[in-house]
Amino acid sequence: MGHAYTVTVCDILTRYHKLVGEETYFLTGSDENTGKILKAVEERGEKVSDYLDAISENFKNLYKSLDISYDQFIRTSDKKNHWPGALAMWERLVSSGDIYKATYKGLYCVGCETFYKEKDLVDGKCPIHQTIPEEIEEDNYFFRLSKYSVKIKEKIRNEEIKIVPTSRKNEILALLDRGLEDVSFSRPIKNVPHGIPVPNDPEQVIYVWCDALVNYISALGFGRDDDLFKKFWPADVHVIGKDILRFHTAIWPAMLMSANLPLPKSVFVHGLITSGGVKMSKTLGNVVDPYDLINQYGRDAVRYYFAREISPFEDGDLTVERFKESYNANLANGVGNLVSRIMKMSEDNLDKPIEIPEFKLSDEYKKYLENFEINKACDLVWQEIGDIDKYIQDNKPFKIVKENKEEGVKMIKELVSKLYMVATLLEPIMPETSGKIKGLVKLNKSPEKPLFLRKE
Repeated sequence: MGHAYTVTVCDILTRYHKLVGEETYFLTGSDENTGKILKAVEERGEKVSDYLDAISENFKNLYKSLDISYDQFIRTSDKKNHWPGALAMWERLVSSGDIYKATYKGLYCVGCETFYKEKDLVDGKCPIHQTIPEEIEEDNYFFRLSKYSVKIKEKIRNEEIKIVPTSRKNEILALLDRGLEDVSFSRPIKNVPHGIPVPNDPEQVIYVWCDALVNYISALGFGRDDDLFKKFWPADVHVIGKDILRFHTAIWPAMLMSANLPLPKSVFVHGLITSGGVKMSKTLGNVVDPYDLINQYGRDAVRYYFAREISPFEDGDLTVERFKESYNANLANGVGNLVSRIMKMSEDNLDKPIEIPEFKLSDEYKKYLENFEINKACDLVWQEIGDIDKYIQDNKPFKIVKENKEEGVKMIKELVSKLYMVATLLEPIMPETSGKIKGLVKLNKSPEKPLFLRKE
């Protein structure tokens, strides 16, 4: 569910920027060179390649189900498109003098793919996965992350890297104030026999963060054919969950500075999705499967809930009961009912479709989406829906058209124009619904069945 939320947010932002005429490139993908992949493969008794192919297909099927309009799906196991960039990054870090070899003994969380200090654990467990870390002693290559603590802090404070929301900016600044420690950037191949070999040392593989984070530029051709890299890097925004804040706002900027590459312009950090106020867990039995919601309510209903009912900056709650309540109130009884009412009046009383109106997106709507406040942009749309509905209730054009044909037709045309405007505002958020409404307006037809059927 959390992954579905992240890619939907990215898709809404992408569609918005396309709507205002900007060229976009939306990258997503799967991080596949990890210890937890090997652990899962061993438990299942499968081939690594078969397991990874299945996982990637699952992601792509989810994206299709949610109407996600990505430009590229990068896989870190891709030797043609990803490995050259990861190797080129490694060589740059070596050239900067920021890679060295040392023996390390520490507590390692497979789920996080990272080492923890004792003081960072909660009751001896990983604060994210609530598991007891393994104690590991290895000869690894390290990245001089400590060298960049002050530089990163300056970049974040002067908003060369803008971190949204401010609470996450303050969180990473507090970490930087304490100082960063060097981080392991390789693992012995005997322990992790799946990954990118370290140049000139076949006994080691490049460790997940030096590998995975590079996907943002390897996908654009860094290390091979850099036309897309020159065009789209630095990224305008990375969209991440709060649980990987440290990796994207400390390790990644340090790597880029070490490699003498531009920094991303902003990092939008969203919260996690809970259910009943607590983290989704199979043990607690509160896991909600996005496919179940999509199959029962439709993909645009799920996109709507993510966009409006989940705060972009804090943890958001999702239960089946809350989902159904919101669906009935705002989709079935809201926009769906409004479309049926207006288009029935239009079909019955207009002899041809209206001329498609031209209008500009409001500055407020644009401001909210450019500041990642997707829920507030949705509020504006539903305020407009409410205002149109109130106008119908107060003025009763369905009655006036019988008493004064000319006046009634004029009112109905205005309502259809406003409905088309609503469809345009919905385009980034609910593209399927937007397309259906625009299609009805262009044909001057009422829907054969409601866009959203009320659920009992």
